[in-house]
Amino acid sequence: MLNTPRSLRGMVTAPHHLASEAGLRVLRDGGTAIEAVVATAASLAVVYPHMTGIGGDGFWLIAAPGEAPVAIDACGGAAAAADLAWYRAKGVASIPWRGPLAANTVAGTISGWQAALAISHGWQAPQTLSRLLEDAIFQAEQGAVVTASQAALTRAKLDELRDVPGFAAQFLPGGAPPATGTVLRQPALAATLRKLADAGLADFYHGTLAASIAADLARAGSPVTAADLAAHKARVAAPLKARLRDVTLFNHPPPTQGVASLLILAIFEQLGVTEAEGFAFLHGLVESTKQAFLVRDREVGDPVHMRVEAQALLEPSHIDSLARRIDPTRALPWPYPSQAGDTVWMGAIDDQGRSASFIQSVYFEFGSGVVLPETGITWQNRGCSFRLAEDGWNALKPGRKPFHTLNPAMARFDDGRTMVYGTMGGEGQPQTQAAIFSRYALFGQELQQAVTAPRWLLGKTWGDESVTLKLENRFDGALVDALRQAGHVVELLEPFTSTMGHAGAIVRHASGVLEGATDPRSDGAVAAW
Repeated sequence: MLNTPRSLRGMVTAPHHLASEAGLRVLRDGGTAIEAVVATAASLAVVYPHMTGIGGDGFWLIAAPGEAPVAIDACGGAAAAADLAWYRAKGVASIPWRGPLAANTVAGTISGWQAALAISHGWQAPQTLSRLLEDAIFQAEQGAVVTASQAALTRAKLDELRDVPGFAAQFLPGGAPPATGTVLRQPALAATLRKLADAGLADFYHGTLAASIAADLARAGSPVTAADLAAHKARVAAPLKARLRDVTLFNHPPPTQGVASLLILAIFEQLGVTEAEGFAFLHGLVESTKQAFLVRDREVGDPVHMRVEAQALLEPSHIDSLARRIDPTRALPWPYPSQAGDTVWMGAIDDQGRSASFIQSVYFEFGSGVVLPETGITWQNRGCSFRLAEDGWNALKPGRKPFHTLNPAMARFDDGRTMVYGTMGGEGQPQTQAAIFSRYALFGQELQQAVTAPRWLLGKTWGDESVTLKLENRFDGALVDALRQAGHVVELLEPFTSTMGHAGAIVRHASGVLEGATDPRSDGAVAAW
């Protein structure tokens, strides 16, 4: 959608229309982009519980005109008790994907809301927390309609989740997966959100709410304690950046894969592709992805344990060396392990041109599956990605942050445009970011067209073990054949499949014109006034 600045003062986009509406109402009330995103995130925790929640982690990119963007790392570390001996005593050789043993890291997203709102409060008089959480509280108390994606994923993952502590009581009303259109109420979560509104967000980590959370986690069998919650704090940092043509790209530093998202586009630019949608375009981006992922999986994790500064991986000489490894006609063989995960991206730009790009996740659909009965919080399973090893990449250590697929994106163009964009989809996040940005910024497609156009995914997501190059079947058959002849192992999927993520983007032009796009693969909407 495209609107004139006279009729438009702010915009928000999210993968569920009720969450977009929650953010829009805050903008209408004079709130900032940050405040709108907090309202949106809280609503998504209620209406999209299979994709996100306040028991997960979050990452922000925030910018105001004339100021350098900032990043907020709201990732929780592993519990102090979560070491190799603890898991060996449980008789497991690897961390399970589901259940209390997977609920082994602190949930950081609320600390990120708190850090982001502190920045917002420096901009102008703040909205109250009660106002920001108003829609989410109402939706949790009165109920929200179960989406088709929630219904389908509950059925698909039922065997993994039905016996996890707390899951059935919250998400299997009557003992069965809810049908699409069912009204799902979450009274305990509503009470938690109301408590946060009244006592403040710090109560999640230090107050009576923290004590309740810790007690529930202990009863479930998680290693996370009240001391772990109290020790957590969000971190404000400088984002990673890369320069392409007439635009500076920003993404989140480790422990996220933001460096991979920037590497893909920086490598691709070196290939000299002149038009979108053909073989050179898709092959070039896929091969750039492979090179970026090889770097990511070798180097990126908790920054405390990395061998190299992430920004150094974006030096032009390194990018040139990676681009030279790409054969323009042949695919690099790719039987390579991939990351999984589910999440949500949302973004907002307010009437002062201030912008927020935010991504929030519980990792797998419904996270660990552990739902805390006193608070209604679904706890993440991000820590199941740790390796039970003495040392090395992503090895479990108390306090260590797990590697994250999450990475919100932002761009500033020399002509005055600001762009916030992102997607859910685990391994697909940097690939979808590359597709949307390149189509829009490098090849001139309309923003909504860039989001709607057929997409691809190298590797797995949503629990799929396949590492093929997956294409929506809307691609031209001749292009598919050419990719196969070049050595790509192609798998065709249905059109507009959620496997390709739920993306969104907003662009603010120097004139004040706002452009927004939402993904037809999601339940989302662009909301503006």
